[in-house]
Amino acid sequence: MTASVVKEKIRFRGAPVLMDAVRLPDQTFIISGKVLRTASLKNEWQEDVANPVAVARALKDARARVDILKFWQRVPETKAKFNYHKEWRDIATIPISDYKHWFEKQISPKARNKVRKALKLGVKVGQVELTDNFIRGVMGIYNQSPVRRGKPFWHYGKDFVTVKDELSLDLDRSIFVAAYYQEQLIGFIKFLVADRYAMTLLILDKHAHRDKAPMNAMVAKVVEICAERKIPYFTYTVWRRGDHGHFQESNGFEKMSVPEYYIPISVIGKLALLLRLHRGIKGALPERVIVWLLEARSRWSQPSGSSKSSPHMASA
Repeated sequence: MTASVVKEKIRFRGAPVLMDAVRLPDQTFIISGKVLRTASLKNEWQEDVANPVAVARALKDARARVDILKFWQRVPETKAKFNYHKEWRDIATIPISDYKHWFEKQISPKARNKVRKALKLGVKVGQVELTDNFIRGVMGIYNQSPVRRGKPFWHYGKDFVTVKDELSLDLDRSIFVAAYYQEQLIGFIKFLVADRYAMTLLILDKHAHRDKAPMNAMVAKVVEICAERKIPYFTYTVWRRGDHGHFQESNGFEKMSVPEYYIPISVIGKLALLLRLHRGIKGALPERVIVWLLEARSRWSQPSGSSKSSPHMASA
């Protein structure tokens, strides 16, 4: 398997960046890290590593230094297929059979009432096209505040052309669902249809209209679309903590744990796995400590007198 070392453009925190990468005949692996260099699939949510032995050998022979190959089995493959060092990645997933079953059996009574509330209050939710008016509405949502959940919001202040270009990414495989109230865009979801599931790319609402529950109504519409198209799963990327996690669970998302593998390519990689340094400081912290730190950061960074940031935001 031939390999070439290239610079590959990816999106990081809403901005394009060039990363070291190794390109194989049918897949590209992004190399991240300065001290410990880890290679992972560029399109890890849409592709699988079918032959990890061949990939590891190609990465080892490549001219770029790689210490660890990381890859995971995608939903719904929860049973480990390979005998490598593995950990578990928790994916937030809604198994979809039909809309009625989801609405009556999979979501909480509170979420069910919120879907009804949105419709009763006059929120109109549906699939939309990427038009200039929709893009301007998205900009209005982006520009509510420069800070979200205690961190600088990377979409804040972007111009029309930039927002249009970014929303146009993967347009042939993406669907937009929008929530309108009195002709104003108050929330939207962009999701991508992959080979075995649909996955959230963006999910945002307007703070001033959260009392109308647009998020719950939009998730309901996404499930309806997936059921009509016979898409068996809808993912909200990884299982979230705190408010995010409560929102996911209430709306029928389940924690689906899939194996994530780490294959050492170099001596440094072997040592990192042995000392459990492959996930950095954050990976070594207990879950309860991470939750506390996230909540503390959000409180400390919240401007005085401002409304609480919406928990419902995902960006790929």
